[in-house]
Order: sequence, then structure tokens, then C-alpha cells
Amino acid sequence: MTDILEKSQARQRLRSLSEALDSGALKQVARILNGGLSPSDIAHLLESSPPRQRALLWNLVDKQLEGEVLQYLNDDIRGYFLSQLNAQELADIIEDFESDDLADLLQQLPDTVIQEVLDTMDEQDRQRVEEVLSYPEDTAGGLMNTDTITVRPDISIDVVLRYLRRHRNLPPMTDSLIVVSRRDEFIGMLPITKMLVSNPAATVREVMDTDIEPIPVTLSDTKVATLFERYDLISAPVVSEEGRLLGRITIDDVVDVIREDADHSLMSMAGLDEDEDTFAPILKTTRRRAVWLGINLLTAFTASAVIGLFEATIEKVVALAVLMPIVASMGGIAGSQTLTLVIRGMAVGQISGANVGWLLNREFIAGALNGLLWAVVVASAATLWFSDIMIGAIIAAALIINLIAAALVGTVLPLFLKSRNIDPALAGSVILTTVTDVVGFMAFLGLATIFYG
Repeated sequence: MTDILEKSQARQRLRSLSEALDSGALKQVARILNGGLSPSDIAHLLESSPPRQRALLWNLVDKQLEGEVLQYLNDDIRGYFLSQLNAQELADIIEDFESDDLADLLQQLPDTVIQEVLDTMDEQDRQRVEEVLSYPEDTAGGLMNTDTITVRPDISIDVVLRYLRRHRNLPPMTDSLIVVSRRDEFIGMLPITKMLVSNPAATVREVMDTDIEPIPVTLSDTKVATLFERYDLISAPVVSEEGRLLGRITIDDVVDVIREDADHSLMSMAGLDEDEDTFAPILKTTRRRAVWLGINLLTAFTASAVIGLFEATIEKVVALAVLMPIVASMGGIAGSQTLTLVIRGMAVGQISGANVGWLLNREFIAGALNGLLWAVVVASAATLWFSDIMIGAIIAAALIINLIAAALVGTVLPLFLKSRNIDPALAGSVILTTVTDVVGFMAFLGLATIFYG
């Protein structure tokens, strides 16, 4: 009930803010921004505003809130605001950032600015950030936070509790303490819930969990997200190749990875970046989309060239020109269904060498059955439409061939692209559409040439 009330109040504040903006009451806008909205709400408002209004709102945000707001913005918009700040302003904003969030932010800046910002930090904070920056952004090392609480296995629970009371507060998402040796080698985890109900005289070794596998620092962020989902983790330790504790990953960072992967899969199919700004300037939007349109144009010319090979046949039988799009369209849709299914299976780790054969066989049979079903429907319609049983038989055969080809290509293509380190979500749909168009036109027009030529 409290959550519903808070959400209702937030929506009301956003409506009041919109009305104040429309009326030009900037003082009221500033008061609502800095006194009534959370940093995440402010970030959402900035992302939902056109560029000119966005700049106005950002200038009204209190300096003390800027750092928190930046953490919730997508990379594109955050990068723009960061470019407007000098090194000292950045240093003031990032004072309370966690090491992983700070590393994400710094990676959007030029190397010279990164060094200037690092020089303004104290030795301990700088070492923590440099540790995270030393690993690729899309690995466990790039995700981890070095702010951890560790304990030794030979001390008592009572000592641990007294040690915790000396802290002003615990790091966010602390559900367990990490047990390490004197050389910082990972040993196990001490869940706080288990510790609170244990005998204070018991040692950490007697209470801790040792069956928890730490996350290798080089593991990809996608695989990290899979582990968190599979084992319902809130936090997990990150270790080096030698087993030395480096930091921990928390669920809030994993949620960001899951969201970014979902955005990436969706936007890549249109050739767009997952951080594409909905309200980006016209020229910037045009430039980004022009590249993908150019690539699609090349593939369209390929399909057109195939049609050109059968120009004489099309001139003889005009019905072919009318029915051609049906064959290509059905193949494209069937292939997209298979492609999407396989890409999703790869993303969640369900597809491996052990089951690819079964999947390929299943898709072949499904493609053949769907081909037979719709071949009968389309052939009947074409025969009635043009009063020509031959044209019905030709389009039926072409549909079966194209739907089988679409199913096979939709299964094999993403696996092949992945093996070549090419993103299947980005390149798969373009290649698949080209293949189904070419196969569809070749089958349909080729058969027509044989029987009508």
C-alpha cells in the first residue's frame, strides 16, 4: 500500500513539474526537481525530454544531486553531460560514487580527463577505481565493486558482530560477509542471516558456507547475469586466477546488465545502439540510421539482381510479379521466428554442441510441415485467382523450399556468426532476409522458367 501511494505521489509531482515547465515557472520547477523527485525520477524525466528542455532541466538540478542522477542516465545522455564538465567539477560530483559506478562513468571520458580525475582522489579510492578500470567493461572485473567486508575463518561470531558495529553503515546489498585467508584467498561466505542466529562463541569456520563458487574476474557479464538468475544471488565474490579476492558483484549491477542485453537484442535488429537517445538531435539520428539503411540497400540490390535474371520469364507470365512477394515474405517471417528463438537460447545458455543437432532436426521438420500447410493454402488461392493450376503448383513448391531453407538458415546462422565473434542480433536479421529473398525468388522464378520457358 505504501509503494502504491509513493508511486502515485511521484506521478503527481511529475505532472506538476510538466505544468510548471509549460508555464515557465522555473523556480517552481527547481523546487519540485530538488525537493520532490528521486534521482531516478529526475533521470527518467531528462531522458524523456527534447534536447533544449533537457538542458534547461539539468541546469536546475542541485549540484549535490547531479552525481546520483548521472548514475541513472543512459550512456548517450550521460556522456553528453559529462563532456560539459571540467576535471574538478567531475571530482566534486563523483565523491560518493562506488568504484564500479565510477569506473563506468570514467570510461566515457578521454584518457587525459580520466587521469586528471584520478589525480584528485585519495590513494585508497584511486587504487580501487584503477583496479576496476584494468578489466574490460563487459566482464566480472568491470562489474565488480571493491568495497567489501571480509573476515577470517578462525575468529568467533561474537568478534565479527563487534567488528560490524564499528562500521557506520554496511556496503549496499551486503547479504553475506566474505571469508578469506591471511593472503586474501577466498574461502567461503558467511550469510548475515545465518550469523545472527548462530552461537556467538562459534567460529566463522563452523558457520560459513564453503559450497559457493566465486566468479572468475574474466567471466563475461552475460554469464554473470545467468549465474545470478540461476542461483537467486544477491551478491557474489569475484576472484583472480589465483583465487585471491578482488571484489564482489551485486544484484543491482546485474539487473543493469540484463536490461542492457535486452535493449541490445531489441535495438540491434534495427541496427540501432541500445543507448539510442529517443530525443537525439535530427542530424545525429539521421547519421546513425543512414549506415544501416545503406547496408540494407546493398542486400536489396542483391535480391533485385536475382529477379533480373528471370526478366524474360516475368514478361511472359505477369502473375509471377504479383505472387513473388508472398514467397519472400513467408520465408522472411519463418526465418525470423527461428532466428529469434536461437538467439534467445544462446543468450540464456541453453544451446550447446550437445543439442544443436536435435534443434536443427526439429526446425527442419517444423519448416517442412509449415511449408506443406501454407503451400496448399497459397496454391489454392493462386490457382483460383489466375485460373492456372501450374502457377499454383510452382508457388507451392517454392514455398516449401523457402520455408525449409529459412528454418535451417535461422538455426545455423546465429551459431556461425557467434563462432566468428560477430553479434547475431546485429547482423543476423539482414543476412537472413537476404538469404530467404534470394532462395525464394530463385525457387519460384527458376521453377517458372523451367515450366513456362
